[in-house]
Amino acid sequence: MSNRSIPLTDSLYDYMNSVSLREPPLLLELREETARMTQRSMQISPEQGQFMALLARLTGARRCLEVGVFTGYSSLVTALALPVDGRIVACDVSEEWTAVARRYWQRAGVADKVDLRLAPALQTLDMLLAGGEAGRFDFAFIDADKTGYLVYYERVLSLLRPGGLLLVDNTLWGGRVADPEVADADTVALRHFNEVLHRDERVDLSLLPLGDGLTLARKRG
Repeated sequence: MSNRSIPLTDSLYDYMNSVSLREPPLLLELREETARMTQRSMQISPEQGQFMALLARLTGARRCLEVGVFTGYSSLVTALALPVDGRIVACDVSEEWTAVARRYWQRAGVADKVDLRLAPALQTLDMLLAGGEAGRFDFAFIDADKTGYLVYYERVLSLLRPGGLLLVDNTLWGGRVADPEVADADTVALRHFNEVLHRDERVDLSLLPLGDGLTLARKRG
């Protein structure tokens, strides 16, 4: 027994998913298609997706934000978890990657739940704020360019309602954030982001060793 999180070996990871993961065939198909792409490492793990869907249901989310869509796995699991009147504003800049996402949203019957904005995310978030959307979102996910995380965070926090939940991906960054010898721009940005959130009294906070590190920040009232 230990008072630390258990190390996740390959065999234990396989066992965990064998008794927990309930991945619909369409999500598996999307994950396998993405796995053939050069940028496949940008996709979240299936167990993280399932956890996100559970959180969306637990929070009763109806209005969601996503910053960084890629091929659509995270937006698809979230859309499937939302009620029929649920909606996601999804921000990305790649027509190529989101074309894959669109195909799967359509096949899953949730395309009407996803409002894809192909523009720089900051532009979309500022438009939402200018349009009076502050405090009107329930749930958000950030998984985009790491050097932009803090800017996105501030905008998304303004858009969330009190009690709204923000998830941020890649916050352990393959362990590089804990290595002082690593000083590339993305690692430095993530390290700073984690430090800022640790001090931010506007949110309740938890950083989980799930996937590549998943931060949960609940906006306080």
